[in-house]
Amino acid sequence: MTTLAIDIGCTKLAAALIGHDLQLQERRELPTPASKTPDALQDALRGLVTPQQKKARQVAVASTGIIQEGVLQALNPQNLGGLLHFPLIQTLETITGLPTWAINDAQSATWAEYHALAGDIREMAFITVSTGVGGGIVSQGKLLIGTGGLAGHLGHTQADPHGPVCGCGRTGCVEAIASGRGIAAAARGKLVGCDAKAIFALAANGDEQALSLIRHSAQTIAHLIADVKTITDCQHVVIGGSVGLAEGYLAFVQQFLKQEPPAYHAKLSVAHYQHNAGLLGAALLAQGDER
Repeated sequence: MTTLAIDIGCTKLAAALIGHDLQLQERRELPTPASKTPDALQDALRGLVTPQQKKARQVAVASTGIIQEGVLQALNPQNLGGLLHFPLIQTLETITGLPTWAINDAQSATWAEYHALAGDIREMAFITVSTGVGGGIVSQGKLLIGTGGLAGHLGHTQADPHGPVCGCGRTGCVEAIASGRGIAAAARGKLVGCDAKAIFALAANGDEQALSLIRHSAQTIAHLIADVKTITDCQHVVIGGSVGLAEGYLAFVQQFLKQEPPAYHAKLSVAHYQHNAGLLGAALLAQGDER
């Protein structure tokens, strides 16, 4: 069965046709509407999928936020802008005329990355460090979603009780410190106003403050991995996202994780499917494939 997979992120929308061979066909990408209003997103989705929908039998969506009863919700409403309470499944079923299934994008990417791992791995975690920090957990070979879709939202575990207030309302979440938005918010002096991409570029040119900001993010993620190891006894942790995949970032995470006692160590790797993981995971889950 051919699936029309859609990935809805904070900065981009992507779609592709995916069969059981997991080959992406006719991949298309558009920027997420800057206004982030329901009408703007509906129009963008219609423009994105119209050329492909007649070739598919179902739609599978990986979206930022939490999907509850087909509606977009979020721990951190800032990540959704004006899209909180957007009727995602109903909208896509109306546009495409196809049965539609939806899941959080990090959970979806987790499932795709789990399928890419070699060997008999039953416990795995995925952490995406991007505009926010998301994640997912596979336990005993099954993706944890939870009754309310909350499972695996690792970015909202507390990293510093005296840290910045997160958009979710808690103080000192991993997301508020380690994400691209958190890195930019911590900038001082001449770096104020720089986004994470600019800060990484400055770090590559030897800027000490930029390097310190990136190292602090990586250290926070390393501490998160140690916590996740304690809770899940995961054998493998995969890192993705625009920050997580940036050159040199994983090496910093590995450096800080090695400073933890051996019991908290886990094998680390970068995301195999990188920016297509959400699309592939959504298709896999909708097709009901098992590892």
